Parts: sequence; structure tokens; C-alpha cells
Amino acid sequence: MRAGVDLILLAGAVGVFIASSRNKYTLVLAPEGVPTISVSYWAFLGPALLWLGGALLLWRLAIMALAHGRRPLARLIAPLTGRLAQPGAAALTRQRHLLARSIVLLALAVSFAVSTAVFNATYRQQAEADAQLSNGADVTVTPAPGTHTSSREAAVLAATPGVRQVEPLQHRFAYVGADLQDLYGVQPATITSATALQDAVLPGGSAAQLMNVLAANPDAVLVSAETVAGLQLSPGDLLNLRIQDDTTKKMRTIPFHYAGIVNEFPTAPRDSFLVANADYLAQQTGSDAVGAFLIDTGGRNQPAVAAALRHKVGTQATVTDISQVRAEVGSSLTSVNLAGLTRLELTFAVLLAAAAGGLVLAAGLAERRRSLAIISVLGGRRRQLRGLVLSEAAVVTIGGLAGGALVAWGLSVMLVKVLTGVFDPPPSVIAVPVGYLGLAVFAVVAALTAAARRRPYVDQTAVEELREL
Repeated sequence: MRAGVDLILLAGAVGVFIASSRNKYTLVLAPEGVPTISVSYWAFLGPALLWLGGALLLWRLAIMALAHGRRPLARLIAPLTGRLAQPGAAALTRQRHLLARSIVLLALAVSFAVSTAVFNATYRQQAEADAQLSNGADVTVTPAPGTHTSSREAAVLAATPGVRQVEPLQHRFAYVGADLQDLYGVQPATITSATALQDAVLPGGSAAQLMNVLAANPDAVLVSAETVAGLQLSPGDLLNLRIQDDTTKKMRTIPFHYAGIVNEFPTAPRDSFLVANADYLAQQTGSDAVGAFLIDTGGRNQPAVAAALRHKVGTQATVTDISQVRAEVGSSLTSVNLAGLTRLELTFAVLLAAAAGGLVLAAGLAERRRSLAIISVLGGRRRQLRGLVLSEAAVVTIGGLAGGALVAWGLSVMLVKVLTGVFDPPPSVIAVPVGYLGLAVFAVVAALTAAARRRPYVDQTAVEELREL
């Protein structure tokens, strides 16, 4: 503590994090089309230093709080200990090193459990988003090539049991100069609710903001970063696209205005493409032909809904559901099935957190059986003795869970950031597995409560206890 090792480690963690996060650095590099990956392991030093520095800083804070916070401690434990609140607080202060050890060990175990769970939940969230982008939605209906399918057919598909929403998606081809690119026409007001359109795929702003731009400016168009760099576009620049007119079957120039960048889009290829307002596109080309219907089932019964749609559309269209592409998503990393390893990690994390809390507290109480027996000889009642034990458990629980949550938050943010290359697409928000975290907290509290309520510490007569000691 005198040398400030905790602060040195935290400063090192911040330095490594900044160095590994700037200039679009990625710890994991998986070039598209290349069946190998490149990993720079030195960036893991940041999370490791944060974990160790956070533990030592928590030790410092616990020692300081227990050494100088006797009065707040007395008020905190008064409901449990009654008239023994002041002596109980003094005892906690004297035992501050033992309590700090328990708090730090519990916090380390909790931070491991929480950060592992958050990372795995974020990984699953992005793997699902990648599958959504590849398939388009929960279920996608693609009309046969050469057929003219109007957006009015969406009402027919929406009548299928299990379908929550049907979103028509236009598909055209447009020349940007001499470059032929895919052009997608969307309904800006409803597209974000029908499929997984995360902010990370639209780096010029949030998905909702850019869709609002398309709605407010019908001639706006979203362009890939490659095209923006090649044409040196700035927001608002005129972009003339040559698109086939449905009436004359000839190419005609249609004016658009550049509004933002899009990196990925449902059913779109991974290279250059364009996204525009469907109503404006239909008005300019004279056709509202749909290239695909994106169907939202609420994440439930996709195979059953897909089977019902196949029966309805027959051979006039192709129906795919997300379960067919979930194991074949575009990234070579997210296609790896980590479900078994994840369950093993999370089960071990819960057991470790419960053991770190319960066993360490039980060991500490076993070391103080003599002091508890002496308090009983001096007139302490059984309820008060139980209160002293429970108050110690409460201090360990509150300190360990709060400290562990804080360290886990930093670890989770840092891990997701430095491992951005693992996610495809990168996450807009970190996923929080509320159910698992609730289970972990319950396991820790249950273990600490069981350790604190062990009867041999307070139920034997004081004379018998002192004879044994």
C-alpha cells in the first residue's frame, strides 16, 4: 500500500488499453476470405493488470473504511447486535485485515463470474446478430428471379400463424460511376423493428437516427465506407446513380444525396452496396417490386413458421429461417460453437464465487470462536452473538459484491473493446445476462448466510467452548 502498487497496476492497465484500442487496432484479426486468424496476445495484459490492480485497490479501500469507519459500522450493524453495536464495530475494526482478505477474495471471484458471463452473453448476442444479417431476419421469403412481387403481398404473409411483422425489402442494381452495386430500398419507419440492425453497422450515427434521415429526406442514400473513400464524399453531396427504369427497361440517372455510411445490412453482400428510401426508389423507377420479405417471429418457432410459409408460397419463392444459417454465419470465429465451454465456465464461476464467500467467512469465524465465547461469558446474549456473526457476513457480502461488480464492469468493457475482432458485427451495447447474475448473487448470499448461521459458533455454552479452546 505504501508503494502504491495498486495505482501503478491500474495506470499500466489504462496505458495498455489505450495503446491497444487506438488507430483501429484489433487484438484478433480475421481477414475475410482467409481461413486463418492472427492474435496479438500482449493486449490481454490490460485486463490482467486491471484485475490485479482492482483487487489491490479494493484491499486498500476496505482497510481504510474498516479502520476509520467505526461509527458508520456501528449504525449499520445496530439492528443485528443491539447494545453490542459499538463493541461489534470495534471488533470489525480490529479484524480489518481478515475482513479485507475475505472481501477481496469474494470480489475477485465475483468479478471473474460477472465478466465471463457478460462477455459470453455479448458473444452470443453478436453471433445471433450476424446470423440475422446473413439471413435477413428470423425468416426470409425471397421471390423467384424474374417474378414481380408487390409489397402488397406482405399482408398475405402476415396472416401466417407465428408471424409478428413482415417487412418488404426492395432490391435493385445501380451503377456508381462504372461500379455496379446492390441497391436496397427500405421503409425507414419499420425496418429497425423487423430485423437486427445495430448501431455498429451504421457508423455515421445510430440506426434510428439514420433511418429518420432517410424518412425525412427521401432522396438520401447510405453508402459503404469503400465508396465514400473512393469518391471522397461529404454529407449532403449529390450522388447520381444509374438504375434501370421498369417502364422503358433502360438505364436512367436518378439523383440521390449522400447521408451516411453503412457497413452491413440484412441480406446484403459484405462488399459495396447502397441503402435508400423504398418509396422514393419505387417512384423514380416505376416499380415497387420486392426482392425479399423479412419476417419477424419474435425469435420463436422459426422452423415451424418457415414450414407454414413454404406451404403457402409453394415454388414461387425460397423460404429460409435463421436456424439454417445460425451455424454458418459469415465469420470463421462466430461459427465456432462455444455453448458447452460456456456452460462449464459459468458453472465453475458460480461455484468459485460461492466458495470464496462462504468458506473464507467460515474460516474467519472459526479463528474467532474464543472471542465469541468470551463475549458470551461477559453477558452477551445468543441473539446478540448471532447478530455479531451476521454483521460480519453482511460487511463481507456488501463489500465483496460491490467491489466485484465495479471490477467486473471495468473488465467487461475492456475485454469487449480489445476483443472487437471476435465480434461480427461489433456490439453496439454490452449484453447483461440478468438471470445468470441473479443466480450468482443468490449463490454467494446463500453461502455466506449458511456460513454465518453455523450453530457451533454461538449455541454452545461459553464454558464448554472455552474448555475446547
